[in-house]
Formats: sequence, C-alpha cells, structure tokens
Amino acid sequence: MFIVAVNSPGSAGKVPGLFDAFVAVKRLIADKEDTSQVFTILEALGKRSSEKSWKKFKKHPNYSMLREQPPLMNFLCDKKWLSSLPEGSLGRHYYEFLQRENISAEGLVEASEKGFSGLRPLADETVEFHQRQRDAHDLWHVLTGYGRDALGELCLLAVTYRLLGNPGLLLIILFGGRHIKKLNPGFKFWSAIGEGFRHGRQMSWLPGVDWKEVLPRPIDEARSMLNIQTPAIYQDVVESTLKQGGIHFDEQLSAAE
Repeated sequence: MFIVAVNSPGSAGKVPGLFDAFVAVKRLIADKEDTSQVFTILEALGKRSSEKSWKKFKKHPNYSMLREQPPLMNFLCDKKWLSSLPEGSLGRHYYEFLQRENISAEGLVEASEKGFSGLRPLADETVEFHQRQRDAHDLWHVLTGYGRDALGELCLLAVTYRLLGNPGLLLIILFGGRHIKKLNPGFKFWSAIGEGFRHGRQMSWLPGVDWKEVLPRPIDEARSMLNIQTPAIYQDVVESTLKQGGIHFDEQLSAAE
C-alpha cells in the first residue's frame, strides 16, 4: 500500500504541534478567511480522532464507495451536473450556495495544501476519506442551514466535532466564540453553538453518507433521512444581529483579551 509522506509547499518541515495550533488560532482570529490555519490546527491536534474516525468508517456500510466511486470532488466540481439537478434538490441548493457566496469546492483544497504539512504518513484510502470530509464542508453548510458568517462557521464546527471528534475544533470554537461574544455583547452565541453540538450528536454520521445518491434528492427529504434539525437558535441570533448590521468579527481585540 502506497504511503503518503510528502512535504507540501506550506510545510515548515515538521508535523505541527500544540504551540503551532495556538499560533494558527491567533492567525485565524485575525483573519477568519485564512482557512489554511484551520488545517494546521486540525493536523496538530487530530491524530487520534482521525484514526478513530477512519476505523469507524471502515466498518460503515458505505465503506466500499471509496473504491467504487470517483472522488467526491468530481461531483462537487461538476457545475453542469449540479445545475442540472432538480430545483429544490440538495445538489441544486449547493450549486446556488457556491454561486451566491462566490466560492468553489477547489478553494478548500488550496487552503488545505497550504495549511497541512503532509509529513504524517497516511495510507491512500485514509487520505481519500479525510479529503471527503474536507471537500464536503460547504455541502454540510447547505445541509445543516448554517451560513458562512462567523457564528455559522462556529456552529458547523460544533456539528463537525460531534461527528469527527477532532479537539482542534474545540480550540477554534472556544477562541472564536469568545471573540465574537466580546464584539457582539448581548446575543446568545454560546446557546447557538450549543445547539450545533446537540444537532451534531443527533444526526446521522455524515462522513459515511453516499453524497452521489443524496445530492439529487429534495433538500427537505435529505435532511429528514439524515435527521438534520433546523438551527432555530442560530437563525434567531442572526436575525437579531441584523439591527446592528450583522455579526461583527473582523474588528481586532488584543491578544491578551
């Protein structure tokens, strides 16, 4: 079995550790669009959780799709196919989300290549499994109803933590939640994040979903079959913050705060 142990262009020559994770969190808070920092944090703190998730997937009924299907990116980058899916389907909603937000599935790949050292040896199938979770991030946004605003990202990370268990996600949530709470006092941000944790625990295990089969389905049907709940607290908070122009995040706080 081929083993991946390649030093990527963004690597500093070593696998990142706890100190690197805290540095990356500080950089992420300074620029929430610098997604490469997320991958540095996840690599630094996620060795055990990654192994545990992989072992769980190997026992999943859909394990064979790694061998029997093209990579998930093939479907998520096929704009012609996505736009041809029925109106109201998960895939069409995903396509419209990418167009509206002016993003692409390839963007996460670029960020991961910049932030991931590539130095930890991983077998081919393990790499493909973790790439599927990376590539599905924006699809999970659409499915769960969490937006790309700062709170929506933190809520989705709470969901993701329940599904994959990487402690690096908790680090981002802790510092990110503290940051937006300071800049936006009086709103129930932690309640919304707590809702994300609960929903992540209740829903089906998304890393094992056959997205090729689910993407053409009506989005409400997909949510029902995967037990995806409406993020009511998050939606209420977002609506409440509209009076102040939305959720403030980019204003800087001192590192000591």
